[in-house]
Amino acid sequence: MNILKILKKTVIDSQFYVSLMGTLFAVFFMKEQNTFRFPTFALIFITYFSGYLYTKYQYTKHFFKIVVINAVAGIVCALLIIHNHNEIRLLKWFIIVVLGLLYNSFFLDVYIRKIPLLKVFYVGLVWALVNCWLTLPEFSIPIFLISFFFITALVLPFDIRDMNSDTVKTFPMLIGVQNTKYIAYALVFISSMISVFYLELAYALAFFMSSIITYIFIYFSENKRDDSYYSFGVETCSALPFLFLLIMEYF
Repeated sequence: MNILKILKKTVIDSQFYVSLMGTLFAVFFMKEQNTFRFPTFALIFITYFSGYLYTKYQYTKHFFKIVVINAVAGIVCALLIIHNHNEIRLLKWFIIVVLGLLYNSFFLDVYIRKIPLLKVFYVGLVWALVNCWLTLPEFSIPIFLISFFFITALVLPFDIRDMNSDTVKTFPMLIGVQNTKYIAYALVFISSMISVFYLELAYALAFFMSSIITYIFIYFSENKRDDSYYSFGVETCSALPFLFLLIMEYF
């Protein structure tokens, strides 16, 4: 039990896990587009990790440490881009970082997270931009749509988890848990169908299998479930396309 608590605190609660899952989701599309490079992997992970740390700890006593960490992370990311990419990618990265700040920042009177129902779509938008724009020479509409619908669907179970504590209106509050699940099912289905038509066969198959597992996690999402169900189980769904692809390639 102590080991599980330590793992939860050091891996999941530290925002390391969600950052890694988001990065592996991006790696899946980079491999499909044959654009994978380790500096890009590092860039995406550092961006996610510093962003989630900022969002979680900006209102705590650790605020100053988080600002320092984010400043260092920003410099490292900029250097990675300058030495491995070009000024266009630096601009793309900067825009995505600004979008992340608009999601939830202490210096804004009104930020995205305060706007009813918008949060789920905004998270999907930012993750989709990382996959279809930051890592590619040109904007890919199919990858944007696949990512946007899939990630938006994965955010909805978290709204189910938080429906008794959220201070803004969310889908479970307005339409109920079951109807929220129906929306999530539909979004995953649309995402999976687009992948069938636009991704290479092996990648489409990996994404389809991931969608099946995601359906299961959505189905069993309930407000009273333990937090680890969401912070570990549901979060892992975003890495499943890459993990299934890895299994297909090596086994």
